Amino acid sequence: MNELEVERQIEQMVRFIKQEAEEKANEIRVSAEEEFNLEKLQLLEQEKAKIRKEYERRESQVEVKKKIEYSKTLNEARLKVLAAREAAIQTVVKEARSKVREAAKNPNSYKKMMQDLLVQALHKLREPTALVRVRQCDVMLAKELLEPARKQFAASFGKDAPTLTLDQRDFLAPPPSGKGDDGDEAVCCSGGVVVTSADGRIVVSNTLDHRVHIAYEANLPDIRGKLFGVVAAGAH
Repeated sequence: MNELEVERQIEQMVRFIKQEAEEKANEIRVSAEEEFNLEKLQLLEQEKAKIRKEYERRESQVEVKKKIEYSKTLNEARLKVLAAREAAIQTVVKEARSKVREAAKNPNSYKKMMQDLLVQALHKLREPTALVRVRQCDVMLAKELLEPARKQFAASFGKDAPTLTLDQRDFLAPPPSGKGDDGDEAVCCSGGVVVTSADGRIVVSNTLDHRVHIAYEANLPDIRGKLFGVVAAGAH
């Protein structure tokens, strides 16, 4: 084999080696690109999942916030309705109390009213002796009524009337002054009586204000029904 042939074979070997190297390098490049693309896709899906999860979390927060705001608004509206209804009811009570006070200003009707209130209170007290408390302005009237009240008690219930003593030291609150105290029973009293047992342990209030309060509590469902309708009357 001459030198020329040797060189030719060497060149062929070199070309073969280069070709194999290029093919191998190409395989490595293709494999690397595939792995890169796969990893990139996985990372992309992970990020997408994170974004979706964050979006769902925020969406859930928004929904919860909406529900809270709706509930708050609804409760505020209900409270306003309840407050308006209560104000309307108290207006009726105030008017009733005002009419009772006007009736108490008539001497003849108030005298009869006081006597009836005293007899009712004594019947409820059911004690052999009783202490009668009235407004200071009603002391003279009460003195006149003690004996007629005892007679009315005996005639109405068929038994001896209790012994009555008029309290001339502790009085009920005075009449309303018309200066903003009309709605406060602790400050003023429209009239009527309070009777107690001799030892003071049993107390029966039969004042006009207390009677209005009793009538209010007993007729509250009817009052609500007339003011707001049947459905509102049954609502709490």
